[in-house]
Amino acid sequence: MKKENQKKLKWLGFQKKERIERIQMLKDNGYLTDEFEQILKKNENLSLETANQITENNIATFSLPMGIAPNFLIDGKEYAVPMITEEPSVIAAASYAAKIVAKCGGFKTTVLDRKMIGEIALYDIIDFERAKNLILKNEDKILEMANEAYPSIVKRGGGAVCLEIKKLEEFLVVYLTVDVKEAMGANILNTMLEGIKPLLEELTNSTALMGILSNYATKSLVTATCEIDSKLLGGIHVAKKISLASKFAKIDTYRAATHNKGIFNGIDAVVIATGNDWRGIEAAGHAFAAKNRKYEGLTTWIFDEKIGKLKGELTLPMPVASVGGSIGLNPSVAAAFNILKKPNAIELAKIIVSVGLAQNLAAIKALVTTGIQKGHMKLQARTLALFSGAKDCEVDLVVNRILEKKIIINSENIKKILKEIRNIYKKNYT
Repeated sequence: MKKENQKKLKWLGFQKKERIERIQMLKDNGYLTDEFEQILKKNENLSLETANQITENNIATFSLPMGIAPNFLIDGKEYAVPMITEEPSVIAAASYAAKIVAKCGGFKTTVLDRKMIGEIALYDIIDFERAKNLILKNEDKILEMANEAYPSIVKRGGGAVCLEIKKLEEFLVVYLTVDVKEAMGANILNTMLEGIKPLLEELTNSTALMGILSNYATKSLVTATCEIDSKLLGGIHVAKKISLASKFAKIDTYRAATHNKGIFNGIDAVVIATGNDWRGIEAAGHAFAAKNRKYEGLTTWIFDEKIGKLKGELTLPMPVASVGGSIGLNPSVAAAFNILKKPNAIELAKIIVSVGLAQNLAAIKALVTTGIQKGHMKLQARTLALFSGAKDCEVDLVVNRILEKKIIINSENIKKILKEIRNIYKKNYT
């Protein structure tokens, strides 16, 4: 019992602490080493020198808030998850849902595979069947040539695995599957595809239109699941509503788009924090949402009345990397990996999909109970207070006053409240 209480207390008041105190709590809880504690305290970011090397026409760097969502229990391991987002309530919602799920055993994950796919489109083909047979007959030679184009991945135990071929109208498409190990794989795939293109053209007496990695990473699927006691959600009626909301997102495209955007509120935040390609991850996820030839909600929530539990599941392509790109260049990204205890690519993918499922649970629960705006109100008021010129010491006063008065949160009302507070201060202290 003592051990359980210690676990509950280690994040106590985290959201109310000052920034430096939160960093100290991360360190005290074993999520941060001395080196990265200093990086976070000094707020070290991507240097202008490095930025100038990794993008064109560079003029500055751009900052976004980085926060922590504690309470995640994934496959029996506890995580404090770094998230980069400017949208109010995302981190709070993820942490809230994670805490509920942790009380019921946490998230369970399955990795269905960890490979990437690239494709070469051939055209001007006279005999498709003959061309296909020639490619298959020379598959070993083609794979060997692909590996010769990128020998370093072979040394690390990866490399080209197999070919698949499809006829799509006037195109013969050759799909190359590659084990990219800890990398995301774009450079590996694109180099290999360029390497085998001339041989494919020669074998089939055709022309290659292009050779390119596909972001639709259907061989890098990860599934996260959880089971939650309906009592922790507010009762059976809430659990049933969440289940119905999940069903609704499967059949209504208008709802599905917003439903999935909510999932990516969490996923993007972790993908960005870890220096990965959030655009590629989103493209893969939205394509996967349309895998049944209709755009659908990505999560599935089912209420099991026999055991009184809500069961959730999310499967997504998640080809993230633990090396390459900006991962080794940005101090904030390096700090994020330190907080996550240096996960490999597979572990990171499991964390990210679990965060997506948690984010969705929090959003749907809010929608079917109090409504989405209630959770946003305080953070929205803070943002508007800052935008209206409130100083740090005035923000909480403005927010508390407008919530007490229960008036509409907009710039005009925020400015009135700020003026009232400043007038009171002048009367009392001048």
